[in-house]
Amino acid sequence: MLRTSCPSRRLAAHLRRGGLIAYPTESCFGLGCDPSNRKAVHRILKLKQRPQRKGLILIASQYAQVARYLKPLTSNEQAKLQHDGAQAVTYLMPVKDSAPRWLRGDHDTLAVRLTAHPLAKRLCREAGSALVSTSANRGGCRPAKTYAECQRLFGRKVWVLRGRVGKRKQPSTIRAWSDGRILRK
Repeated sequence: MLRTSCPSRRLAAHLRRGGLIAYPTESCFGLGCDPSNRKAVHRILKLKQRPQRKGLILIASQYAQVARYLKPLTSNEQAKLQHDGAQAVTYLMPVKDSAPRWLRGDHDTLAVRLTAHPLAKRLCREAGSALVSTSANRGGCRPAKTYAECQRLFGRKVWVLRGRVGKRKQPSTIRAWSDGRILRK
């Protein structure tokens, strides 16, 4: 299942079928899938050896792609989310009661970033939805920074997309939406 090109229709179909992808983000390769596909999310958790209770990050190219999971935002709040996403800030945001536990874990918030990374943003647009975005690694190990590392880590279980990781040395900053408190810098 390992592929290197990224035609829109093939990518969208792969994600709809529960396929997993690895793709460059602001600081490392991300491991992703369709967030509405419970089986795909569980496959990512198993690959990473990550407990579901921790929750996952969703990236999107625009607010509309994550709105179904979140309590409504004003237009000013949406603009703040877009602006801060360009600075690689991920927010822990209040969720609707219907937000799946397989995404938020044991929390009443969901980690969301409106990404500015060109390829990650394009992937969300082409998929027509947000994507799960967790670092491409096994629990406790260093995240993959290259296409080749992802291939070695995941083999044919993941469609690895070529591209460059952004210039950030650290993962996204995580802040509480309610008060701006920094939880990960």
